[in-house]
Amino acid sequence: MDIRNRIKDQLQTTAQARTVADVRIGLGYTAVMLDNGQTGVAFTFHRDMPERCSLFTGSLPLEGRSAVDLLALINSSKKIETAVGMATANALVNVDNDHFKGGDILDFIEIRSTDRVGMVGMFGPLIGPLKKTAGELVIFEKEYKSDETLQPDAEIPDQLPHCQVALITATSIINHTMDHFLYSASNCREVVVLGASTPLVPEVFKNMPVTCLSGVIVSEPAAVLRIVSSAGGMRQFKGFVKKVNLRL
Repeated sequence: MDIRNRIKDQLQTTAQARTVADVRIGLGYTAVMLDNGQTGVAFTFHRDMPERCSLFTGSLPLEGRSAVDLLALINSSKKIETAVGMATANALVNVDNDHFKGGDILDFIEIRSTDRVGMVGMFGPLIGPLKKTAGELVIFEKEYKSDETLQPDAEIPDQLPHCQVALITATSIINHTMDHFLYSASNCREVVVLGASTPLVPEVFKNMPVTCLSGVIVSEPAAVLRIVSSAGGMRQFKGFVKKVNLRL
């Protein structure tokens, strides 16, 4: 079973008890707020949106519907709908608990001087510290400029198996590539799924090579909804979300 179906099946029962209060589909992120105030976010692949005036082609309005309906969109072939489904999933589990450890991911995992670190997706704030700590850093991006650090994502199947640490963006769940990346990272010592889109659901990753989840808890929903509507992102979320890490 692929990871999107794992998420949907794991959260189906929880979703049955909730309705959707608000949905914002921004240029940077998508946000879903439930009737109990819990809010989740997911990356919006705005560059892949069709060139027409109606971008969400499903049934509207989204507000007032069962969370089950929106959670099911995680399996959509349309990335804008998948983002709504992913944000709904994250809203359903947006509850802080004692198992989460706050702070940045590099404060939570060990990076050795002999490690080759593979970063799937660009996480700018991590690049400087990793270049100082790791033996080698390789960043895989779909859109890349050729240099000694950046590599096209087509190189992942060949290069990621030779890394000791894999940092994989959770947006790869939204564009349906996560399962392939996890297969390539199966021999890594540390496999981290990270970013604001990360589903903080350890049961989803059972029997997978993932060793750590690094995501966010939305602490100020109204502020996050406002930022999403204004095409903001993680930089503007500061102070309104809490970065959390979970060892699996």
